[in-house]
Amino acid sequence: MTSVPAASRELLPSTSPLGLLTEDGRPVADPGLVMPADDVLLDLYRRMVVGRRFDRQATALTKQGRLAVYPSSHGQEACQIGAVAALREQDWLFPTYRDSVAIVTRGVDPIETLTLLQGGWHLGYDPYEHRVGPQCTPLATNTLHAVGLAHAARYQGEDTVALVLLGDGATSEGDTHEALNFAGVWQAPVVFLVQNNGYAISVPLSKQTAAPSLAAKGIGYGVPAKSIDGNDAPAVYTTVRDAVETARTGGGPTLIEAMTYRIEAHTNADDANRYRDPGEVAAWLGRDPVDRLERYLTDTGVLDATSRAAITDEAERFASRVRDGMNVDPEVDPAELFAHVYASPTTALREQAALLAAEIAEDQS
Repeated sequence: MTSVPAASRELLPSTSPLGLLTEDGRPVADPGLVMPADDVLLDLYRRMVVGRRFDRQATALTKQGRLAVYPSSHGQEACQIGAVAALREQDWLFPTYRDSVAIVTRGVDPIETLTLLQGGWHLGYDPYEHRVGPQCTPLATNTLHAVGLAHAARYQGEDTVALVLLGDGATSEGDTHEALNFAGVWQAPVVFLVQNNGYAISVPLSKQTAAPSLAAKGIGYGVPAKSIDGNDAPAVYTTVRDAVETARTGGGPTLIEAMTYRIEAHTNADDANRYRDPGEVAAWLGRDPVDRLERYLTDTGVLDATSRAAITDEAERFASRVRDGMNVDPEVDPAELFAHVYASPTTALREQAALLAAEIAEDQS
């Protein structure tokens, strides 16, 4: 049998996902990962509790007609929050449509975050304020945006790393191939975090790829890869933090596959019962990322009844703010249709704006 070259072995992920906590919250001695400090773990837990409450509130707003669509991230909180918590202030986040929890964790106003899903604007927040790119609805286009920004930032001498979130379905897109190839060749300071939740809408992973894992694809681009338990918040945080440090110090990109699960349907418009066994969902509920970290923090004495109640109260206040903000009918100005289309409006655009303004004036007269 031909042996694998040493350089190639360094690129290969572990055969099983790395982790720091078992499903029932017991610590795991993993030589590949270091447990974060207690204050970091408590903050991860707090953010996950708030994030899940936000997710539940957004789902309820969709049922009430306040949102046009909402892709729930229930079950994927450890991936999104653990990853975002590992970023520095100067780093950039490039999210997908399912990453609203990641966006609000980064500090973006929740009402502005939900504007896209409400149908008000293509982007409801200023990307430069919090260094968060637009939520990516077309699969995988954000991978190229992340690599381009990271490469440009390094070219200009900036200390910036880009984290791009994508799902397993996005790894089947050509854009991801191009982004990984570009990042590998140019050693761009970018971290790819694949939230492998098992399904690209209704298509299971087994019908998407014949690769032994999505992380294994990194070797084809010369990109080191990691396979981790995506429901283990400490493991996600540590792995992304280390990858950011590697990128920051000139070590190039890292591909991380986080094994997780989408508890809810793809969106409120999807019926997951048509393609998923309820028993499968029940099994993953037993691997809940919030419960897992809560058990660990309780057992170690870091989390007590008082601190747990305070975090729950914070989550309820956050949900109340979201609910109140989304229940206000927005004031819509039709002229905004023509704003931010071009830096300098074209002749045709100005003519269309004038025509609409004339029609509105005529209706109001």
